[in-house]
Amino acid sequence: MLVQQIGEDYVGQLRDEIELLDGASAEFDQELVSVGKLSPVFFGSALTNFGVETFLKHFLQMTTPPLSRNSDQGAIDPFAEDFSAFVFKIQANMNKNHRDRIAFMRICSGRFDAGMEVRHIQGGKSLRLSQPQQLMAQERKIIEEAYAGDIIGVFDPGIFSIGDTLTTAKDGFAFEGIPTFAPEHFARVRQVDTMKRKQFVKGVMQIAQEGAIQIFQEYKGGMEEIIVGVVGVLQFDVLKYRLENEYNVEIRMENLPYEHIRWIENKNLDMDKLTGTSDMKKIMDLKGNPLLLFVNAWSVGMTLERNEGLELSEFGRN
Repeated sequence: MLVQQIGEDYVGQLRDEIELLDGASAEFDQELVSVGKLSPVFFGSALTNFGVETFLKHFLQMTTPPLSRNSDQGAIDPFAEDFSAFVFKIQANMNKNHRDRIAFMRICSGRFDAGMEVRHIQGGKSLRLSQPQQLMAQERKIIEEAYAGDIIGVFDPGIFSIGDTLTTAKDGFAFEGIPTFAPEHFARVRQVDTMKRKQFVKGVMQIAQEGAIQIFQEYKGGMEEIIVGVVGVLQFDVLKYRLENEYNVEIRMENLPYEHIRWIENKNLDMDKLTGTSDMKKIMDLKGNPLLLFVNAWSVGMTLERNEGLELSEFGRN
């Protein structure tokens, strides 16, 4: 009874504070909120619908209308007539019974109509976007139209990647990609059953395209063995679990000593002539871009000294 009374008193006090906030003007700097330097905090419970209305009301006051997005041809106005969208997430096996794969895209300009034909800039082809969906938790809803700022999901037969641009503009353009954070942990991964090679490759490729992991190949090597890079070690457990449960593939992982990865900015660099340290490893990402792995920061600096003009970056871009 005592615990129940304490809980009721706390909820009552919290309710009073929310009501005060609901009737008061926001005492924070909207400009700081807009640039991400100040983050308002709301308390409530979605399960009991407590404080949700207050949060939504203030969220609408604080948020901005759709903003322009930078591309290789300058900023794209969200009120431009031509449709354009940016793929920011891919999720496979949302419905295990159908092995579906959904590409989520944010509409950046123009109006979207179900079944419209658009240009896939990175793929260099025109395609029709049919059965567009909006998702809320486990619920899916087929939509007929959407506008700048909306998020939609479309069926992906395996042609989309994170960072892709779709547009109806005659003069094609590509939006700026999403920065790829440098992995901090690396492991060599191989399947236990060599007869399941196809499932293994399909699984790691799809999970990598979702952005959950990053996979690399040995320089001038194939997919016989892959190197997986992750930001946190728990992502290795996620990879192992998903391969076993979604693709029926058991894997072995061998931890590697590398702690630093660098993207090579020099486009015309001859990798065969690159001189590094004994603990440096040359690798490539899924798009064929050359990268270097190092055990420590000293090796990074020594490689730069030995190769005049070499430009290395800590971040890639999808």
